[in-house]
Amino acid sequence: KKNATDFALWKFSRPDENRQMEWSSPWGVGFPGWHTECVVMSQKHLGVPFDIHCGGIDHIEIHHPNEIAQSKAAFGKNPANFWMHGEFLTVKKEKMSKSKGNFYTLKDITKQFNPLAYRYLCLNSHYRSKMNFSEEAMQGAENSLQKLTDRVQDLPSKPGEISNEYKKKFIEAVNDDLNTPQGLKVAWNLLKDKSVKPEDKRATIIDFDKILNLDLNKKIEIPKAVKELAEKRKEFRKKGEYEKADKMRREIDNLGYRVKDVEDGYKLKQK
Repeated sequence: KKNATDFALWKFSRPDENRQMEWSSPWGVGFPGWHTECVVMSQKHLGVPFDIHCGGIDHIEIHHPNEIAQSKAAFGKNPANFWMHGEFLTVKKEKMSKSKGNFYTLKDITKQFNPLAYRYLCLNSHYRSKMNFSEEAMQGAENSLQKLTDRVQDLPSKPGEISNEYKKKFIEAVNDDLNTPQGLKVAWNLLKDKSVKPEDKRATIIDFDKILNLDLNKKIEIPKAVKELAEKRKEFRKKGEYEKADKMRREIDNLGYRVKDVEDGYKLKQK
């Protein structure tokens, strides 16, 4: 049995309560119930109906039916055309909770990992499936993102044409109940396809990134100090002074960059 306050349209402020948000009303000083808050905010900023309404699976039973009921009563319409409910996030296959000491915030994650690595991890899991969070999973996502970014940056930046074949496959994937794992698979298959021109691969991947939003087209300015270290390393390698060259590599690494040896010299990439 649910508490009656779960369904309240208006809640009253207690005399001993100091709230940041409360208003006078015909019924007394108080504030709207959270179902009402969502209905009003979405109507104001998105209109009725708006296209996609997201939320966790725990909102299926109470919160979203209340939004629908209130919106129909107020505006005569269902508030949204599509309702997409995400499964829970687990930590090492256990429910996340402060009592278990396995509670993480985005701030915690970004102290150790690239924030986009978490986005990659989410994109690689279907929103209807439970996603298991662990440091190992984050490290794997960060490595995969780094590899994907490197592959895109290695492609020529001259103008190319978007591959209609691969764009069709990508759009079909994300339109199939937001199947982003399949969308990423299409992107990787494109990069491996030797029949597609390198410049066309880049143009197509950058087009995909309008949806993936992994910052794959970022322009990296290599600092002068890093370039100088790379040149010193190149000279040490020519002389066969590999210990000194390795020292230069470590210094470059400590500055947040990686050096990769190629046929005509080297390439510098941001970590």
